[in-house]
Amino acid sequence: MEHQKYVQDWQTFTSLPGGQLLPTGDPWPCLGDDTPTTSFDAHYFYQDIWAARHIAAAKPLRHVDVGSRVDYVGFLTAITSVVFVDIRPLLAELDNYESVAGSILDLPFDDMSVGSLSCLHVAEHIGLGRYGDPLDPLGTKKAAAELSRVLAVGGDLYFSLPVGASRVCFNAHRIHAPGLILEYFSGLKLVSFAAVSDSGRFHPTADLSDYESATYSCGLFHFQRP
Repeated sequence: MEHQKYVQDWQTFTSLPGGQLLPTGDPWPCLGDDTPTTSFDAHYFYQDIWAARHIAAAKPLRHVDVGSRVDYVGFLTAITSVVFVDIRPLLAELDNYESVAGSILDLPFDDMSVGSLSCLHVAEHIGLGRYGDPLDPLGTKKAAAELSRVLAVGGDLYFSLPVGASRVCFNAHRIHAPGLILEYFSGLKLVSFAAVSDSGRFHPTADLSDYESATYSCGLFHFQRP
């Protein structure tokens, strides 16, 4: 049906005044965009806003992000100076931006040296081989330990990943019970917890226990090092 509508629209367009004067030798079909509302991925949409608002309020002189969505990283440069760490460097030219090649399992920072840190929807992938990384069943736990290692005293960590009944969906991602994430970051203090529910609704203040048996929610954890 979409292809049929495309052909009909093209024929109608070229029959309208001025349409027949336009070159039609370079078609570029865009199908499926005629929707009543704008679609979005609730996990990524709300998590990026959640983290950016926290960072804007805290006003750090420098922020380090590990592997999050590149659009989010780019927008953060309007707030503060950003260092982006990823095994696949983002070679963009921006003010207030630095790209550093590195692994979440071996971050290029000294112990307790990073005052503002984020890692959004990343750690659930570590060790599953999806992005060319070595297979490791303990990948998420090791990533959490490395993020904890570099976070400074008084520093803020904004961390997210899928939450619910713990399981591995090989090789896409893991889902972790929120209580398990608290164990992974046992040396840090949980300042606040927000969530995106299975239905895609954003809850800026949430109870961890409500998400222990979720199917595929997103847990948004704000940690600090005491």
